Amino acid sequence: MVSDPIADLLTRIRNGAKAQHRFVDVTWSKMKGRLAEILKEEGYIEGFLTKDEGPAKQMRIFLKYGRGRQAIV
Repeated sequence: MVSDPIADLLTRIRNGAKAQHRFVDVTWSKMKGRLAEILKEEGYIEGFLTKDEGPAKQMRIFLKYGRGRQAIV
């Protein structure tokens, strides 16, 4: 179990961007969903979607890159 879900979410986004992944998958929660909405509204991510596959609801966050594939986050 993760003791700080917000820090875990932001770390996964940061690590995914450093590795130039197109998206990262995380376990969904209301708080993480709202944070993803804010990140999208502010232009830090391309978007996200949720999926109910498996035992826990998941969220896929699509990372945003600028010129030269430089991460926005």
